[in-house]
Amino acid sequence: MGKFLKILFLLLTVFLYTYAEKITKKLNEEMTSTTEKLVKKTQNDWKRDLSVEQYYILREKGTEKPFSGKLLLNKQKGIYTCSACGNPLFTSDGKFDSNCGWPSFDREIQAGNIKTTVDNSQGMMRTEIMCAKCDGHLGHIFNDGPTETGKRYCVNSISLDFIKEEDINNQTAKADTITLGGGCFWCVEAIYRSLEGVISVESGYSGGDLVNPTYNEVTSGTTNHAEVVQIVFDKTKTTLAQILKVFFTMHDPTTLNRQGPDVGSQYRSVIFFRDSQQKIIVEHIIEDLQKENIFSNPIVTQIKPFKVFYKAEKYHQNYYQNNKQQPYCQLVIRPKIEKFEKIFNSHKK
Repeated sequence: MGKFLKILFLLLTVFLYTYAEKITKKLNEEMTSTTEKLVKKTQNDWKRDLSVEQYYILREKGTEKPFSGKLLLNKQKGIYTCSACGNPLFTSDGKFDSNCGWPSFDREIQAGNIKTTVDNSQGMMRTEIMCAKCDGHLGHIFNDGPTETGKRYCVNSISLDFIKEEDINNQTAKADTITLGGGCFWCVEAIYRSLEGVISVESGYSGGDLVNPTYNEVTSGTTNHAEVVQIVFDKTKTTLAQILKVFFTMHDPTTLNRQGPDVGSQYRSVIFFRDSQQKIIVEHIIEDLQKENIFSNPIVTQIKPFKVFYKAEKYHQNYYQNNKQQPYCQLVIRPKIEKFEKIFNSHKK
């Protein structure tokens, strides 16, 4: 999941917790559906995506040293999420000082976001708590809490990320996300990193059938995934129309399943829209391009509803910046960046 989607989901979850009686049944069902989309990865995938410390705690059920966690003394208002998958776990309202050496909470943010199991390790019988979305180890729960719940969720800081309340509000108010495929994602990512108003760009895979695909699987052409970039942009600084203007200028939307030397369905031209308004804008721009005969051949860009984005392996992120001397970067990506800088000079960061 991209960063903006995580923040939007967190905002809705807080709203559910604080104003549950005002949320409609439909919204409850949508949020439950989102929570139930489990994250399943191999241990090698987790080693690739997590730091050494995170892997030890979350996947090997380790424990950080008491009084060492970065979130132990955190007093800010906000949301605590699983550091492995972004699943919302706790709010700052449920945090309290237990003097046990680890962050403590008296309740989870929403029923079903945390699951438990019996832990007989260390010569004790305890109740382990895990993220219900990715099975990541969080810590343990005890029945000695000081509040009316009587619970103490004792959690490793490394298992958690924290998002401040003001960041949730600010990002949700001004940010939007679009997912685009226009050939090799190295090229597309490098261009959008330079566009004014873009908050973040991630390379990944979308539109296919395989859960958590690898680069080798996608490039085999058997998964139906496209190489895509997920773009989070500031609506006060740029527009979706401007994002798409760059998109249709910087790749050839008339070649089916190829961009230059890159051939295969994984390199298809595709736009994954998130709502009806995005779909209308996309269709309107393509219709105008067709009417004005901007291209000598018909546009074959697919317009598809967004379902899921799988972030590509770490070495694919910001590939051009990290590998400028590689032949592909010099011969393929660099000329596209120079073209972008010439055409969209006034829109560069």
